[in-house]
Amino acid sequence: MYASYAYLVPIVLVVLLLFAAIRILPEYKRGVVFFLGRFQAVKGPGLLLLIPGIQKMQIVDLRTVTLDVPEQDVISQDNVTVRVNAVLYFRVVDPEKAIIQVENFGVATSQLAQTTLRSVLGKHDLDEMLSERDRLNNDIQEILDAQTESWGIKVANVEIKHVDLDESMIRAIARQAEAERERRAKVIHAEGELQASHKLVDAADVMSSNSAALQLRYLQTLSDMSNKNASTIVFPLPMDIMEAFKGHLNKSGSTSPDGNAPNGAPASGTPSGRTSAGDETPRNEV
Repeated sequence: MYASYAYLVPIVLVVLLLFAAIRILPEYKRGVVFFLGRFQAVKGPGLLLLIPGIQKMQIVDLRTVTLDVPEQDVISQDNVTVRVNAVLYFRVVDPEKAIIQVENFGVATSQLAQTTLRSVLGKHDLDEMLSERDRLNNDIQEILDAQTESWGIKVANVEIKHVDLDESMIRAIARQAEAERERRAKVIHAEGELQASHKLVDAADVMSSNSAALQLRYLQTLSDMSNKNASTIVFPLPMDIMEAFKGHLNKSGSTSPDGNAPNGAPASGTPSGRTSAGDETPRNEV
């Protein structure tokens, strides 16, 4: 009986050593193996055998990590305080550097993203933060990618999620947008008036070439006025009569053939201080 126990103990020890030595890594993970504290190799995926107590392995996930950057208080270049948060996408491309060069690459990348977010956005105005997010995202991504390259990390993308403003600043932006819309409306109205004036000049040139066109337009205007519910009474007057009155006024305004000026004014040939012909009232002489 004691002999059977003597064989059983080594078998149990071998089985325990095998369980401690066998490692299975999935496709998206790699193992950084150290032999007596020194880097040996990057192994995986699949079945691995390690010598317990001599070899040690640290597992690294190669999948893309989504890192939520906490809200940061940023003072823009035009002295506006905003709260900005973002999301960062990165993955490990070199497991050896990610384990050896930095203690905790996830924490290090998060802290670097926060400081870079504040420093980059602080160099831009508020209008640029709101309207040029794509350019700012690219700038932050390039800076982070250059600094994390020595850690074996590739920053794939950076997206600014929210830019929170104070209530007073939101009202100021609303007033600015309203003023901008009013300015555009006035400019569009002025451009319409300018185009309409050019068209009216062209229409006047066309009508002046033929008097019948002006008469037809006059009748069309009367027709439009008659369709409305108004108490105005309009008497049509032919344009020929207006021309006759104009000619009569021109004739009456000229000097009469007997030398008298119009409107009863004294003739230029009458001497000063004398009565006109036919005035028999005597004058007092000194």
